[in-house]
Amino acid sequence: MTHVLDGNAVGDRIRGELEDCIETLAEAGVTPGLATVLMTEDPASETYVSMKQRACEEIGINGIHRKLDADAPAADLFAAIEDLNEDPEVHGFLVQMPVPDHVNDREVLRSVDPIKDVDGFHPENVGRLVAGEARYKPATPHGVQKLLEAADVDTEGKDAVIVGRSDIVGKPMANLLIQKAPGGNATTTVCHSRTQDLASKTRGADIVIAATGVPEMIDGSMLSEGTVVIDVGVNRVDADNEKGYELVGDVEFESAKEKADVITPVPGGVGPMTITMLLYNAVKAASIQEGVDVDLP
Repeated sequence: MTHVLDGNAVGDRIRGELEDCIETLAEAGVTPGLATVLMTEDPASETYVSMKQRACEEIGINGIHRKLDADAPAADLFAAIEDLNEDPEVHGFLVQMPVPDHVNDREVLRSVDPIKDVDGFHPENVGRLVAGEARYKPATPHGVQKLLEAADVDTEGKDAVIVGRSDIVGKPMANLLIQKAPGGNATTTVCHSRTQDLASKTRGADIVIAATGVPEMIDGSMLSEGTVVIDVGVNRVDADNEKGYELVGDVEFESAKEKADVITPVPGGVGPMTITMLLYNAVKAASIQEGVDVDLP
């Protein structure tokens, strides 16, 4: 019987353990502070930020939000970043992407103090991840690792195929899977839009991680029996319902479920883990900066 991984349940368990860490910090007079910066009118980005702020409130993290007009000068955003870099009550922060076209997004990432870069996207933190000395693992790939662990999936010696090479998911996921560490030691292939005969790659995999942003591009015919399927994609497609749309992943769930031993649904799979692991990084950031040891899950 296929194991459908419940990301909400795994995330709730980890959040419960993070609350214990937050209590330890509180005993030392420390409240973790996590800030979000939004410079867009994009409804999806606004939703993501509100979810992150609500999660902070629920777990006992001090959530701080800075909203800038999308047409404001780039200098305003960099000034806000500098303020947060210098604010001792802010242990971690992120600038919600995308930023407007007149703002250099790579310069934004480079402007965040690496010790407060809880997204893990500053070049220094990317380098530490590649070197096997990660300060903060990017939230979505780290969440995938935690889901695999929760399902007792041993990655050591397995053939893993990642479909997608983004800086946010594909590249850091590959780096985590090849590390000589728990949750790693996999033989890892990264596929993308230029890959020829993608199906032959995915059929040869023990673990398939789909992160392309293309609705249901991977189906059961592209998988072998017993595969572990992790679907990172969240895509809005037209549907004949009250909302007029539904959310689907990068994997066609029903046909893939017939082949997979373990699979994540969309929604309710990887999504809840992303915010959970962002909270994890915020707690870790407070622990590092305040010199208070906590027992992270």
